[in-house]
Amino acid sequence: MTYPDEMFDEAARKEKEKKVLQIAKDAMDTYDKAFKELARIERSERILERYNQFYNTECSSLAHGTPITPEFQQAMTLECMLDALRCENLNHEFDIIPTDDISNLIDGLYQQGKDFLEKIK
Repeated sequence: MTYPDEMFDEAARKEKEKKVLQIAKDAMDTYDKAFKELARIERSERILERYNQFYNTECSSLAHGTPITPEFQQAMTLECMLDALRCENLNHEFDIIPTDDISNLIDGLYQQGKDFLEKIK
């Protein structure tokens, strides 16, 4: 028994279509991953900017522009961190803040310090 050429053509067309769909799916997955990473980076930068704004406002309201003791500085820092994270997470309860946000803020502060040291060298 022989098969008509149309059957082979149809099978080849379906196989090609399947490959194209897989390539499109892979491209969408890559796009989704890149989009999520970009959103994470933007969120981290926004939280760092808010933190800096809160911290600078608190320090500029002090008489000499700096905290009186290291303990005050630590307390101000933690308070500014919470304020920045609360602003970012307004749609959540105030007792729930993703730890990734805290870790990203800490990483951003370390990087900000490293960038400053590089700048003054």
